[in-house]
Amino acid sequence: MKKMIITLTAIIIIILVAVGVLYGKGKDDEKENLTNITVAEVAHSIFYAPMYVAHSLGYFEKEGLDVDIVLTSGADAVAAAVISGDAEIGFCGSEQSIYIYKGGATDYLINFAGLTKRDGSFIIGREDKEFDINDLKGSHIIAGREGGMPAMTLAYTLHENGISLEDLNFDTSIAFASMTGAFIGGTSDYVTAFEPTGLQLEKQGNGFVVASLGQIGGEVPYTTYMTKKSYLEKNSKVVEGFTIAIQKGIDYTLNHSDEEIASIIQDYFPDTSLNDLIEVIKRYRDNDSWYKTTYITEDGFKRVEDIMIYSNELDEYVSYEDLVDNKYSVKEK
Repeated sequence: MKKMIITLTAIIIIILVAVGVLYGKGKDDEKENLTNITVAEVAHSIFYAPMYVAHSLGYFEKEGLDVDIVLTSGADAVAAAVISGDAEIGFCGSEQSIYIYKGGATDYLINFAGLTKRDGSFIIGREDKEFDINDLKGSHIIAGREGGMPAMTLAYTLHENGISLEDLNFDTSIAFASMTGAFIGGTSDYVTAFEPTGLQLEKQGNGFVVASLGQIGGEVPYTTYMTKKSYLEKNSKVVEGFTIAIQKGIDYTLNHSDEEIASIIQDYFPDTSLNDLIEVIKRYRDNDSWYKTTYITEDGFKRVEDIMIYSNELDEYVSYEDLVDNKYSVKEK
């Protein structure tokens, strides 16, 4: 009887191991059948929640893609990664494609899908009070990197409201990573920052979010997905599948609660509490931060150029048809 039990146990173990090996092999084969691509993201931010939703829920895999999202800080670094072939897709401000195009590149970057439709940064002040943009007159604001979209968007918004940069200390001298530290240290009256930095400053008693730059700055294709012209021509199925997955991520995000989205992307932000994630997602949702579809409009792209021209970063308009390909996107109704 004892021998029979031992024999049966051994058989069960062999079966379990065999099933495990076959299951694992099936998983490996499934992985091997996917096309691996790298996405260079300009920043790792809750602002980009729909992309992490798409990644977490397996939408890329359903389109035959194994996607690695790699932090590549700075839009210029993102562009360099795509141009060099270190990444197939870049995710950053659409202005970077214009810089590359104007630089004379023949295999330039083409924007094929949009995600965020306005600036994701907030203006943080030292007092919790009702804010008017005219409060910036005579103040010192740490605005971001010269030539970067937050600084250019703010400068253009001030211009639209009749405020000259000469009316305030518009500070672009401080590196992005040091901006909030300088503000906490007393350097300025205001600073611009993305979430969850604003929420953290509020909790620490070091500042208050007084305005959304995205709300006062209007709609632009603020962060888009782009790839080399040659890659788009040779890998249309990859680009199509990627765009479909991002659209699914947008749809899911727009149609589910802040709490649900936070729980889905929590693993992507291990240093941020679930409650803080929920609060930040709510702020970005309330600001109408995300496109309803990945389609990049000509008016939106022209506004990016308006902003760049005002900031002396662009001398003339470039071709929308050359730099935007909406082939796999559905225009928002």
